[in-house]
Amino acid sequence: MRSKMARPILALTLFLALSAIGGCQGKSTVVQKGGAHKMSEVAEVTQATFDDEVVKSDLPTLVDFWAPWCGPCRILAPTVDELAGEYAGKLKVVKLNTDQNAQVAGRYGIRGIPTLIFFKDGKEVDRIVGVQPKSALKSKIDSVIGD
Repeated sequence: MRSKMARPILALTLFLALSAIGGCQGKSTVVQKGGAHKMSEVAEVTQATFDDEVVKSDLPTLVDFWAPWCGPCRILAPTVDELAGEYAGKLKVVKLNTDQNAQVAGRYGIRGIPTLIFFKDGKEVDRIVGVQPKSALKSKIDSVIGD
């Protein structure tokens, strides 16, 4: 009986812990060594700014479609932040909150999150749904940007 009760409690505890870590709107919170929090430099786009920031971008662009309640989105966020820094100047990386920008999510057929869509010359060229290892994301980015 004890093990049956422990699992839901553990799952709830994990959910609440993940919720507490990423409580910031518009920027991701990344937990660093020592428990310090660092705010992401990845810009948040909205329905109003999407076309200017993504479709009309001179650089290939990675859009992270996410939501604050999404556990896998929180898991992927630090990797997306790292990639933004590693590919600065070669790839623009932005985030779009699907809860607050449902029309854009619908426009691109977002059915599950996290979804990463790669744009080049204003058009979608590839997408990844779900959490993937950093190496897989780097490989995809390299193919999109032509390195």
